[in-house]
Amino acid sequence: MKLNRRKNIIAEWRGSELIGYWLLRLSLLLVLIILGFIIFDIFSKGIGVINWEFITAAPRVGMTEGGIFPAIIGTFYVTIITVAFAVPLGVAAAIYLNEYAIQGTFTRLVRMSLRNLAGVPSIVFGLFGMAVFVKLFGFGPSLIAAGFTLGLLTLPVTVTAAEEALITVPRAYRAGSFALGATRWQVVRTVVLPRAIPGILTGTILGLARAAGETAPILATGAAFFLPYLPDSIKSQFMALPYHLFIMSTQHHALAIVRPIAYGTALVLVTLVCILNLAAVLLRKRYRDRVAKGL
Repeated sequence: MKLNRRKNIIAEWRGSELIGYWLLRLSLLLVLIILGFIIFDIFSKGIGVINWEFITAAPRVGMTEGGIFPAIIGTFYVTIITVAFAVPLGVAAAIYLNEYAIQGTFTRLVRMSLRNLAGVPSIVFGLFGMAVFVKLFGFGPSLIAAGFTLGLLTLPVTVTAAEEALITVPRAYRAGSFALGATRWQVVRTVVLPRAIPGILTGTILGLARAAGETAPILATGAAFFLPYLPDSIKSQFMALPYHLFIMSTQHHALAIVRPIAYGTALVLVTLVCILNLAAVLLRKRYRDRVAKGL
């Protein structure tokens, strides 16, 4: 009787596991179908306008002709400022939380606050950036104001990803280094960080890929509607791909005429995000291989 009962329970577990497995596969297939449809739609409607002039020329004739080169360069500049602001600060905060801070109520509150900030709508960061960087600090609508605002947007993701990467490094490595007489900073610099770099890079680049496609934060802090020349300093306004796409899709006076340009801009932006994601995968693999060879 007991043996038959166990067999029935095992059969029920296997049946439930099989159902759950196929539900998960179906969910994955549904996501891939939707994603593939979106990418196909953007590609099929945007590839027709992609050419050398579209990539390298400035917009002209009310943005109904020309290209998106100033928007590409503006997106690149603001992303560089975002990296310079968010990555060192985020990694340093993660190192402190995981390696130096006393684990207690304060650190739990900090982690909870970071996770809550990661879910705050981007428009809130945009309004904060406008109030602080544009008005209070006097940067005005500019690259630096937009870059710092996007840096704040990606900071929670950067800190969380970096701390998770540090946690994955076995405690035995730290204990062995301390036993050999190394200081805490020497342990962090020579033992912990090299093994955590793949995870840190992955989380950081994925956060930047999200920031590169944000419209609301830069809309309030420095993105220009039409600016057919490149910014000459960090205090200059700039064009950016996400804001340019927003204007061409919803605000332009001749939406039917510029619709192909909007799809072309979307294709370039999606390609940029895909390149950043691919860079995250390749960098993670490269550093994992280097660490494995060094062990």
